[in-house]
Amino acid sequence: MSRTISVCNQKGGTGKTTTAVNLSAALAALGKNVLLVDVDPQGNATSGVGINKNALQRSVYDVLMGQVPVDQVLVKTNISGLNIVPCNINLTGAEVELVGALSRETKLRKALSVVKDQYDFIFIDSPPSLGLLTLNAFVASDSVLIPIQCEFYALEGVSQLLNTINLIKDGLNSSLDIEGVLLTMADFRTNLTNEVINEIKGFFKDKVYSTIIPRNVKLSEAPSFGKPIHLYDRNSIGAKKYEEFAKEFLMRYNKINA
Repeated sequence: MSRTISVCNQKGGTGKTTTAVNLSAALAALGKNVLLVDVDPQGNATSGVGINKNALQRSVYDVLMGQVPVDQVLVKTNISGLNIVPCNINLTGAEVELVGALSRETKLRKALSVVKDQYDFIFIDSPPSLGLLTLNAFVASDSVLIPIQCEFYALEGVSQLLNTINLIKDGLNSSLDIEGVLLTMADFRTNLTNEVINEIKGFFKDKVYSTIIPRNVKLSEAPSFGKPIHLYDRNSIGAKKYEEFAKEFLMRYNKINA
């Protein structure tokens, strides 16, 4: 059974794209069939798996505008088992162009329904905002994975995100749930990190994954080389933690769906 998951936090700089790319790649390395869908106009997930976003003939923009079916936009990455629906700056216009469109919130869901059964997991890298693109991602998804940075004000804006999820549950996608919360960019040399971890665990309870992603230079470097962390430096702490997270993610998923 395929599962579609939005990776979202409307607060920027939380490790959202890093998580979308590296979880997708790590699950593919574990033998899963994975599709990564980039709906963030910055296109960082696209370049993060080695695709030149400036050379794209077609992108997710064309899919949302109904110009081409999604299977004509799919690109194979150099990671076995991982495909991507790429994106570039063209997508910026979609937010405005979709406003007057019929069934504007369901465009992505309809597009992905054609290929959904071909994948074990579909991950949607959402923009750091709560506009129409994120709305499309939520309506197309079974659940939302929320990366939260271990920093002061970590929970700021989270209630707005949860409010949006609840509104979508009420009106457009009654099955939408929180997949889990991933703590990112932890610096265990500071007391603040442990305080934030406790605060987030107190708020989200058992939704918080036990794997915590630390601050790691190699994780920051990998995207500029167009590689997920396990291909860039598989011995780095970042690679080991995302592999650990992928295994925990699968274990929890299998338990729930047993």
